[in-house]
Amino acid sequence: MSPDPRLVFTVVFFALLTWFVWSKKENMQTHKILHPILYFSMYRTTWGLASMEKYAQKYKKLLQWLGTAGIVIGFLGMIFICIELVKNLFKLFSTPEAAPGVGLVLPFKAKGIFYVPIEYWIICIFVIALVHEFSHGVLSRVYDVKVKSSGFAFLSVLIPIVPAAFVEPDEKKLRKKPLKQQLAVFAAGPFSNVLLGFICLGVLFGLTPLADSLVEATGVEITELVEGGYPAKVAGIAPGEVVKEVNGIPVPYIQNLSKELSQKRPGDTVQLKTDKNSYSVTLTKNPDNESIAYMGAYLSQSSDIKPNIKDKYGEFLPNVLFWIVGLFVFLFVLNLGIGLFNLVPIGPLDGGRMLHAVLMKYVEKEKAMQLFSMVGVTFILIILINILFPFVKNIF
Repeated sequence: MSPDPRLVFTVVFFALLTWFVWSKKENMQTHKILHPILYFSMYRTTWGLASMEKYAQKYKKLLQWLGTAGIVIGFLGMIFICIELVKNLFKLFSTPEAAPGVGLVLPFKAKGIFYVPIEYWIICIFVIALVHEFSHGVLSRVYDVKVKSSGFAFLSVLIPIVPAAFVEPDEKKLRKKPLKQQLAVFAAGPFSNVLLGFICLGVLFGLTPLADSLVEATGVEITELVEGGYPAKVAGIAPGEVVKEVNGIPVPYIQNLSKELSQKRPGDTVQLKTDKNSYSVTLTKNPDNESIAYMGAYLSQSSDIKPNIKDKYGEFLPNVLFWIVGLFVFLFVLNLGIGLFNLVPIGPLDGGRMLHAVLMKYVEKEKAMQLFSMVGVTFILIILINILFPFVKNIF
């Protein structure tokens, strides 16, 4: 059996990343968290500083206006993500199969990991980090705060696993600026990611109809089975199988399958025909609504290029278009998700810095620090529970 090219590429990429960090270790500043198991490394450069200065001066008025908009969006985003994290925390304990609200984004599949194929992952990490940090740097220069350096950062668990980027404004000078200017600099990164996410969504609105016109539905793929002995798993259905019929009725679209199952009740038995086999599945109660029948599987639309398109263009050009659509899907999801996550009010994150600046301005210093610490610790615990919950759940 030949090795999976994507797996080989992933191994090579992380090997090169490890080699880079090791070869530059003399110029790396390492923050030892649980060294050598968990640590954070920074490699300083001056890359991009001239461009930050150029754009800050050329579009100063526009960027000041965007900075103000970023503050508003930043605090609205902070409120939104905090509410969602708290809601999801309660859902994790009330609904066993609920998905965590926060997870690690990595190019390999594992429980509790938001999987992104390696080629998308590299591009998205690069774009997100570049846009985020460049925005911080540009807004710093808009308000005459010196940017001392830029560079690369690496979160390592034995080896580097998450590359990132950073810019380093003059913190002493930044703290002396008016509150509004400080907030604009802090909010610039998350705001630019959210903005870019919606730009990518706009591109998707243009590309998706074109991509859809090239394919035809071929059934409903079982992408994953819900843990806990639910009907699909009990019946022996395997992830990757494509459902073609339910009780002899063709179901080319997810909507068709959902319609057929919605007419059933818990305890009813249906005959599923897939591209591999036929199964008798006795439906159970939906954990969220016991009156609704439940199969216990995650679904996605299965499709293939239309024969006439294959004849005219072959498979290469349509597949390139599908790959581009997939890239913009991940750019939208990850820019939005990472942008909002950066607004969580935790010390090192941009949201934490925004909250800290406001508290120090309007609340007596000692009380401000107590409140800031309490909020930070609370959300650190919520995030850790979300990340660790899938692993702990499997143990127990």
